[in-house]
Amino acid sequence: MTIELIFAFMFFIFGTVIGSFLNVCIYRIPKGEDIVFGRSHCMNCGYQLTSKDLVPLLSYILLKGRCRQCNAKLSMQYPLIEALNGVLYLAIFLIIGFNYLAILYCLLSSALLTLSMIDFRTYEIPPGINIFILALGLIRLFFEWPDFMPYVIGFFAVSVFLEIILLISGGRAIGGGDVKLMATAGLLIGYKNIILAFVLACILGSIIHILRMKLTNAENVLAMGPYLSLGIFISALFGNEIISWYIGFIWQ
Repeated sequence: MTIELIFAFMFFIFGTVIGSFLNVCIYRIPKGEDIVFGRSHCMNCGYQLTSKDLVPLLSYILLKGRCRQCNAKLSMQYPLIEALNGVLYLAIFLIIGFNYLAILYCLLSSALLTLSMIDFRTYEIPPGINIFILALGLIRLFFEWPDFMPYVIGFFAVSVFLEIILLISGGRAIGGGDVKLMATAGLLIGYKNIILAFVLACILGSIIHILRMKLTNAENVLAMGPYLSLGIFISALFGNEIISWYIGFIWQ
Protein backbone atom coordinates (compact mmCIF):
# COMPACT_ATOMS: atom_id res chain seq x y z
CA MET A 1 0.00 0.00 0.00
CA THR A 2 2.85 2.40 0.85
CA ILE A 3 4.54 1.74 -2.49
CA GLU A 4 1.25 2.32 -4.32
CA LEU A 5 0.77 5.64 -2.51
CA ILE A 6 4.28 6.69 -3.44
CA PHE A 7 3.70 5.82 -7.11
CA ALA A 8 0.32 7.57 -7.06
CA PHE A 9 1.94 10.71 -5.64
CA MET A 10 4.73 10.53 -8.22
CA PHE A 11 2.25 10.18 -11.08
CA PHE A 12 0.33 13.23 -9.87
CA ILE A 13 3.45 15.36 -9.37
CA PHE A 14 4.92 14.31 -12.72
CA GLY A 15 1.57 15.11 -14.31
CA THR A 16 1.58 18.65 -12.91
CA VAL A 17 5.15 19.17 -14.17
CA ILE A 18 4.14 18.04 -17.66
CA GLY A 19 1.02 20.20 -17.29
CA SER A 20 3.26 23.24 -16.87
CA PHE A 21 4.89 22.41 -20.20
CA LEU A 22 1.45 21.95 -21.78
CA ASN A 23 0.63 25.56 -20.92
CA VAL A 24 3.67 26.57 -22.95
CA CYS A 25 2.46 24.43 -25.87
CA ILE A 26 -1.08 25.79 -25.69
CA TYR A 27 0.18 29.36 -25.86
CA ARG A 28 3.05 29.01 -28.35
CA ILE A 29 1.96 26.39 -30.89
CA PRO A 30 -0.89 28.46 -32.41
CA LYS A 31 1.56 31.36 -32.76
CA GLY A 32 4.16 29.19 -34.42
CA GLU A 33 6.65 29.83 -31.63
CA ASP A 34 9.32 27.40 -30.43
CA ILE A 35 8.09 25.27 -27.52
CA VAL A 36 11.56 24.08 -26.47
CA PHE A 37 13.74 27.18 -26.51
CA GLY A 38 12.81 30.59 -25.23
CA ARG A 39 12.26 31.55 -21.60
CA SER A 40 8.78 31.70 -20.13
CA HIS A 41 7.74 35.24 -19.35
CA CYS A 42 4.90 37.40 -18.06
CA MET A 43 2.47 38.26 -20.86
CA ASN A 44 2.01 41.75 -19.43
CA CYS A 45 5.50 43.08 -18.61
CA GLY A 46 7.79 40.53 -20.24
CA TYR A 47 9.47 39.56 -16.95
CA GLN A 48 11.39 36.32 -17.52
CA LEU A 49 10.27 33.72 -15.03
CA THR A 50 12.82 32.08 -12.77
CA SER A 51 12.76 28.56 -11.36
CA LYS A 52 10.92 29.73 -8.23
CA ASP A 53 8.14 31.11 -10.47
CA LEU A 54 7.72 27.82 -12.32
CA VAL A 55 6.93 25.31 -9.58
CA PRO A 56 3.63 23.73 -10.71
CA LEU A 57 0.61 24.83 -8.64
CA LEU A 58 2.74 26.01 -5.73
CA SER A 59 4.17 29.10 -7.45
CA TYR A 60 0.71 30.27 -8.49
CA ILE A 61 -0.58 29.86 -4.93
CA LEU A 62 2.41 31.61 -3.30
CA LEU A 63 2.26 34.48 -5.79
CA LYS A 64 -1.52 34.71 -5.24
CA GLY A 65 -2.07 34.42 -8.98
CA ARG A 66 -0.08 37.52 -9.86
CA CYS A 67 3.19 38.36 -11.62
CA ARG A 68 6.10 38.80 -9.22
CA GLN A 69 7.31 41.85 -11.17
CA CYS A 70 4.27 43.87 -12.29
CA ASN A 71 1.56 42.32 -10.10
CA ALA A 72 -0.63 41.64 -13.14
CA LYS A 73 -3.21 38.92 -12.63
CA LEU A 74 -2.23 35.58 -14.12
CA SER A 75 -4.64 33.36 -16.03
CA MET A 76 -6.36 30.60 -14.09
CA GLN A 77 -5.52 28.37 -17.05
CA TYR A 78 -2.04 27.77 -15.69
CA PRO A 79 -2.90 26.02 -12.41
CA LEU A 80 -6.01 24.39 -13.89
CA ILE A 81 -4.09 22.69 -16.71
CA GLU A 82 -1.34 21.64 -14.30
CA ALA A 83 -3.84 20.21 -11.81
CA LEU A 84 -5.98 18.54 -14.48
CA ASN A 85 -3.00 16.86 -16.11
CA GLY A 86 -1.87 15.66 -12.69
CA VAL A 87 -5.32 14.23 -11.97
CA LEU A 88 -5.39 12.49 -15.37
CA TYR A 89 -2.02 10.85 -14.70
CA LEU A 90 -3.17 9.79 -11.23
CA ALA A 91 -6.41 8.34 -12.62
CA ILE A 92 -4.53 6.36 -15.26
CA PHE A 93 -2.21 4.88 -12.63
CA LEU A 94 -5.08 3.98 -10.31
CA ILE A 95 -7.03 2.31 -13.13
CA ILE A 96 -4.37 0.35 -15.03
CA GLY A 97 -1.33 0.40 -12.74
CA PHE A 98 2.29 1.09 -13.58
CA ASN A 99 3.26 -0.40 -16.94
CA TYR A 100 4.21 0.68 -20.43
CA LEU A 101 0.57 1.22 -21.36
CA ALA A 102 0.08 3.60 -18.44
CA ILE A 103 2.99 5.68 -19.74
CA LEU A 104 1.55 5.73 -23.26
CA TYR A 105 -1.87 6.72 -21.98
CA CYS A 106 -0.42 9.46 -19.78
CA LEU A 107 1.34 10.93 -22.81
CA LEU A 108 -1.84 10.48 -24.84
CA SER A 109 -3.92 12.34 -22.24
CA SER A 110 -1.46 15.26 -22.28
CA ALA A 111 -1.61 15.41 -26.08
CA LEU A 112 -5.42 15.30 -26.02
CA LEU A 113 -5.60 18.02 -23.38
CA THR A 114 -3.30 20.27 -25.37
CA LEU A 115 -5.06 19.80 -28.69
CA SER A 116 -8.45 20.28 -27.03
CA MET A 117 -7.48 23.69 -25.69
CA ILE A 118 -5.93 24.76 -28.98
CA ASP A 119 -8.81 23.45 -31.11
CA PHE A 120 -11.38 25.08 -28.80
CA ARG A 121 -9.74 28.46 -29.39
CA THR A 122 -8.57 28.21 -33.00
CA TYR A 123 -10.68 25.43 -34.58
CA GLU A 124 -7.44 23.77 -35.66
CA ILE A 125 -5.63 20.66 -34.44
CA PRO A 126 -1.85 21.12 -34.75
CA PRO A 127 -0.31 18.47 -37.06
CA GLY A 128 2.57 17.96 -34.64
CA ILE A 129 0.25 16.65 -31.95
CA ASN A 130 -1.27 14.10 -34.32
CA ILE A 131 2.26 13.02 -35.28
CA PHE A 132 3.05 12.61 -31.59
CA ILE A 133 -0.03 10.40 -31.08
CA LEU A 134 0.96 8.42 -34.18
CA ALA A 135 4.35 7.76 -32.56
CA LEU A 136 2.57 6.47 -29.44
CA GLY A 137 0.51 4.16 -31.64
CA LEU A 138 3.60 2.80 -33.35
CA ILE A 139 5.18 2.12 -29.96
CA ARG A 140 2.12 0.14 -28.88
CA LEU A 141 2.17 -1.69 -32.19
CA PHE A 142 5.73 -2.75 -31.39
CA PHE A 143 4.71 -4.15 -27.99
CA GLU A 144 1.53 -5.75 -29.33
CA TRP A 145 3.03 -7.05 -32.56
CA PRO A 146 1.69 -10.64 -32.26
CA ASP A 147 -1.81 -9.15 -32.08
CA PHE A 148 -1.30 -6.10 -34.29
CA MET A 149 -4.36 -6.35 -36.55
CA PRO A 150 -6.96 -4.65 -34.26
CA TYR A 151 -4.70 -1.59 -34.07
CA VAL A 152 -4.02 -1.45 -37.80
CA ILE A 153 -7.78 -1.73 -38.45
CA GLY A 154 -8.27 0.97 -35.83
CA PHE A 155 -6.21 3.37 -37.94
CA PHE A 156 -8.82 3.12 -40.72
CA ALA A 157 -12.02 2.23 -38.84
CA VAL A 158 -13.28 5.78 -38.23
CA SER A 159 -10.84 7.91 -40.19
CA VAL A 160 -11.90 6.55 -43.60
CA PHE A 161 -15.55 7.32 -42.80
CA LEU A 162 -14.62 10.84 -41.68
CA GLU A 163 -12.41 11.37 -44.73
CA ILE A 164 -15.39 10.62 -46.97
CA ILE A 165 -17.46 13.16 -45.04
CA LEU A 166 -14.61 15.65 -45.34
CA LEU A 167 -14.46 15.24 -49.11
CA ILE A 168 -18.22 15.35 -49.63
CA SER A 169 -18.71 18.42 -47.43
CA GLY A 170 -15.63 20.24 -48.63
CA GLY A 171 -14.42 20.56 -45.05
CA ARG A 172 -17.61 22.12 -43.73
CA ALA A 173 -18.74 19.09 -41.68
CA ILE A 174 -15.41 17.88 -40.30
CA GLY A 175 -11.81 19.05 -40.29
CA GLY A 176 -8.74 17.32 -41.62
CA GLY A 177 -7.15 17.43 -38.18
CA ASP A 178 -10.11 15.51 -36.75
CA VAL A 179 -9.67 12.81 -39.39
CA LYS A 180 -5.97 12.44 -38.61
CA LEU A 181 -6.67 12.40 -34.87
CA MET A 182 -9.06 9.46 -35.19
CA ALA A 183 -6.58 7.62 -37.42
CA THR A 184 -3.60 8.01 -35.09
CA ALA A 185 -5.64 7.40 -31.94
CA GLY A 186 -7.22 4.35 -33.58
CA LEU A 187 -3.75 2.89 -34.09
CA LEU A 188 -3.12 3.35 -30.37
CA ILE A 189 -6.38 2.06 -28.86
CA GLY A 190 -7.70 -0.33 -31.54
CA TYR A 191 -10.77 -0.42 -33.77
CA LYS A 192 -13.38 -1.30 -31.14
CA ASN A 193 -12.36 1.48 -28.81
CA ILE A 194 -11.95 4.11 -31.54
CA ILE A 195 -15.45 3.37 -32.84
CA LEU A 196 -16.76 3.71 -29.29
CA ALA A 197 -14.77 6.92 -28.89
CA PHE A 198 -16.42 8.41 -31.98
CA VAL A 199 -19.92 7.45 -30.78
CA LEU A 200 -19.22 8.94 -27.34
CA ALA A 201 -17.81 12.11 -28.93
CA CYS A 202 -20.94 12.59 -31.04
CA ILE A 203 -23.24 12.10 -28.04
CA LEU A 204 -21.21 14.27 -25.66
CA GLY A 205 -20.62 16.93 -28.32
CA SER A 206 -24.32 17.19 -29.11
CA ILE A 207 -25.40 17.45 -25.47
CA ILE A 208 -22.65 19.77 -24.25
CA HIS A 209 -22.73 22.11 -27.24
CA ILE A 210 -26.50 22.47 -27.11
CA LEU A 211 -26.18 23.40 -23.44
CA ARG A 212 -23.43 25.90 -24.29
CA MET A 213 -25.62 27.45 -26.97
CA LYS A 214 -28.51 27.79 -24.53
CA LEU A 215 -26.51 29.00 -21.53
CA THR A 216 -23.65 31.00 -23.04
CA ASN A 217 -24.90 31.89 -26.54
CA ALA A 218 -22.10 29.86 -28.10
CA GLU A 219 -21.93 29.74 -31.91
CA ASN A 220 -23.44 26.91 -33.92
CA VAL A 221 -20.00 25.90 -35.15
CA LEU A 222 -18.22 23.67 -32.66
CA ALA A 223 -14.67 22.49 -32.30
CA MET A 224 -14.90 18.71 -32.49
CA GLY A 225 -11.42 18.08 -31.13
CA PRO A 226 -12.28 18.38 -27.42
CA TYR A 227 -15.19 15.95 -27.73
CA LEU A 228 -13.20 13.47 -29.80
CA SER A 229 -10.44 13.71 -27.19
CA LEU A 230 -12.87 13.04 -24.35
CA GLY A 231 -14.28 10.04 -26.20
CA ILE A 232 -10.78 8.70 -26.87
CA PHE A 233 -9.73 9.09 -23.24
CA ILE A 234 -12.85 7.35 -21.90
CA SER A 235 -12.56 4.55 -24.43
CA ALA A 236 -8.85 4.02 -23.74
CA LEU A 237 -9.50 3.48 -20.03
CA PHE A 238 -12.99 1.98 -19.95
CA GLY A 239 -13.71 0.90 -23.52
CA ASN A 240 -13.61 -2.84 -22.97
CA GLU A 241 -15.92 -2.61 -19.95
CA ILE A 242 -18.37 -0.31 -21.74
CA ILE A 243 -18.48 -2.56 -24.81
CA SER A 244 -18.94 -5.71 -22.69
CA TRP A 245 -21.72 -4.02 -20.70
CA TYR A 246 -23.47 -2.90 -23.89
CA ILE A 247 -23.28 -6.34 -25.50
CA GLY A 248 -24.60 -7.93 -22.31
CA PHE A 249 -27.41 -5.37 -22.13
CA ILE A 250 -28.43 -5.99 -25.75
CA TRP A 251 -28.47 -9.77 -25.37
CA GLN A 252 -30.37 -9.87 -22.08
